[in-house]
Amino acid sequence: MLQVQNVEKYYGSKNNVTKALDRISFEVRRGEFIAIMGASGSGKTTLLNCISTIDTVSAGNILLDGENVTEISGSELAKFRRERLGFIFQDFNLLDTLTLEENIGIALTINHADPKSVQGNVREVAHQLGIVDALEKFPYQVSGGQKQRAACARAMVAGQSLILADEPTGALDSKSSKSLLEIMTGMNQNSGATILMVTHDAYSASYASRILFLKDGRLFNELIRGERSRQVFYHETLDVLALLGGDVSDLL
Repeated sequence: MLQVQNVEKYYGSKNNVTKALDRISFEVRRGEFIAIMGASGSGKTTLLNCISTIDTVSAGNILLDGENVTEISGSELAKFRRERLGFIFQDFNLLDTLTLEENIGIALTINHADPKSVQGNVREVAHQLGIVDALEKFPYQVSGGQKQRAACARAMVAGQSLILADEPTGALDSKSSKSLLEIMTGMNQNSGATILMVTHDAYSASYASRILFLKDGRLFNELIRGERSRQVFYHETLDVLALLGGDVSDLL
């Protein structure tokens, strides 16, 4: 479904160049839940930004369902993001002037979907995530957990191909974090959502089916959960982080 092929990303001027991504390649199968880990400056957020077309690659290709996203013209990028990508951000990114129902359905509304179908789709997803009773409320009237559930609903309501999550538990307490991760697991296992999640937290990453570790802009290691329990996978994740040496303090 997603193919990242020898992607490089440079920042800076001719005499002071920083290589944020160094020939990174991997593939994501439809229905996978993948976590990306790495210390500050490892390139994980840059990689997510390139996949989401928020940033452009310096070299290499990124294909989503066979379409090379690096070749999409500027005028088509916004449409591509609305129709093909779902986003879950650390700070929710909900519009305070819209109700949760309007926030969840905003991409469908912008795409001129039939209002009745928008309402039906929004309520179906909201029911799955347990926030139907909060749909008529504004973001400032609900809890952080409900905001994040609304953000998840917005990411999946239009049947987007790929859901990108950037530190989704970063602004939540431990109880809300666990709830969100269980919701994302349900989105993955029950709805078939393909999820790519950037996180610094080993506990959060242990919910994924596969973890990619970045170091200095390169793919450092990979863990596949398989049939192992989440607890065992969590401890194996800590073992890999220990191999990153001095970077561990930035990750734990």
